[in-house]
Amino acid sequence: QVQLVESGGGLVEAGGSLRLSCASSGRAFSTYNMGWFRQAPGKEREFVVAISWNGGTTRYLDSVLGRFTISRDNAKNTLYLQMNSLKPEDTAVYYCAARSMGLGASVSSPERYDYWGQGTQVTVSS
Repeated sequence: QVQLVESGGGLVEAGGSLRLSCASSGRAFSTYNMGWFRQAPGKEREFVVAISWNGGTTRYLDSVLGRFTISRDNAKNTLYLQMNSLKPEDTAVYYCAARSMGLGASVSSPERYDYWGQGTQVTVSS
């Protein structure tokens, strides 16, 4: 069992930065591949980025490549998302999720993740 708690969301102006954190309980965190998703009002949950259990492999949504950076600290059981050059279209609730499957073709499918956090709101003003 993995429990995930996101933090770090907030209101920021366009062009600004935020760093999200996802703290995990339990010792199994280091064995899971992790992802960040986001969901804007009236839209489906969207894959943003994923990272392998050891941090060696990442997968990014094209629209955030070069602006967002995912990282993890397995000693602290924590996942991070550094978001720079934020745009109004980045506004959404951001969720972290854990999966036991590898970072294959299903990496962007929410139903292929085993555990989810409660989400943290990110609002980017224009």
